[in-house]
Amino acid sequence: MRLDEAVGLTRAINMAVVAANVVRLQTYRPSTLLGQGTVDKWRSLIEIERVELVVIDGPVSPIQQRNLERAWNCKVIDRTGLILEIFASRARTAEGRLQVELAQLMYQRSRLVRTWTHLERQRGGFGFLAGPGETQLESDRRIIGDRIAHLKRELEGVRRTRGLHRRARERVPYPVVALVGYTNAGKSTLFNRLVEGRVLAADMLFATLDPTMRLLKLPSGRQVILSDTVGFISDLPTDLVAAFRATLEEVQGADIIIHVRDVAHPDSEAQRQDVLRVLGDLGLGPESRDQRDESPAIVEVLNKSDLLSAEQRDIIGHQSARDPDQVLLSALDGDGCERLLRVLDDRLAAARQIVEITIPPHDGATIAWLYEHGEVLGREDGEAGTHLRVSLDPADHARFEHRRSVRP
Repeated sequence: MRLDEAVGLTRAINMAVVAANVVRLQTYRPSTLLGQGTVDKWRSLIEIERVELVVIDGPVSPIQQRNLERAWNCKVIDRTGLILEIFASRARTAEGRLQVELAQLMYQRSRLVRTWTHLERQRGGFGFLAGPGETQLESDRRIIGDRIAHLKRELEGVRRTRGLHRRARERVPYPVVALVGYTNAGKSTLFNRLVEGRVLAADMLFATLDPTMRLLKLPSGRQVILSDTVGFISDLPTDLVAAFRATLEEVQGADIIIHVRDVAHPDSEAQRQDVLRVLGDLGLGPESRDQRDESPAIVEVLNKSDLLSAEQRDIIGHQSARDPDQVLLSALDGDGCERLLRVLDDRLAAARQIVEITIPPHDGATIAWLYEHGEVLGREDGEAGTHLRVSLDPADHARFEHRRSVRP
């Protein structure tokens, strides 16, 4: 399955895959990674098929990359380089492009090896698939270092701006629900199903890169902000996680995290563990929830039920029906989405707060607001005004307190 994923990643940048194979390493060779026999075998195929790019689905050191490129007379990139190339082709927002460029530069800096006099294998610009480099090693190190420092300052500004926006939402807040999951698990399809959005939803890896947020109305009438985020993947480069810190902070600030899984995928459980590891790195794993009461709840969505057999749907459906934090659904045809919305409602309702307040007779607008946003548990009308006992979720309670503070 890892081989299939590597092929999918390669096709995600519109490359035609001539051949794909699993190579078992008997011994690790520091110079070329692969044994000499394997290098010679693949050289013949590369020459016959006129291959222009070889992707190795794993880490390749700068020396190994250089030696393999010389042996095969073509470009060679590893898993990290391939993922970065995909991200570079998908970034649409200014922030996304900054994040990608930072991650690529940090990766490129590690590719500068002392034995190169000129960067004959380093490509121009910030990608890896086209254009010869010109500058010398030390000059490139300095230029890349300066650019990295500049990008980090710009992204820190993005982070501060996001913080300001987040605090603005907290003053008139809606609960935030963030979609996370392994790449191609169906997050964007689910996002579009729930909010009737127009986010790119395609059967390809990393179809979504830039986060998107929309308002979603739940069955109770409560409104939440639904956020679609970049997909996770196994062996995600550490530098890439660091570069996308500002985006991932939207997940950290969520009230509920929806973990979307491709339940029909043969490696669904392994993908689940990869996502949980990334969430753990963000301080959002199960252990973190035990230590932090304010950590977001996690609802697990078992997506792509339409690809399961009837027997599989029955078995998994019975299991998920017994778990209040698990929902089996198909984002493609909408089956099970209503239950997901009810689960979100229930999770938000569980944290609701009871407010008792007497409202002056002339303040009908506040009474109407409480009826619209909360559940009125009791009402007594008197000469002093209307006394209400209302159940509000934390976000609406904060909105109500803000409303009271600004009203005369």
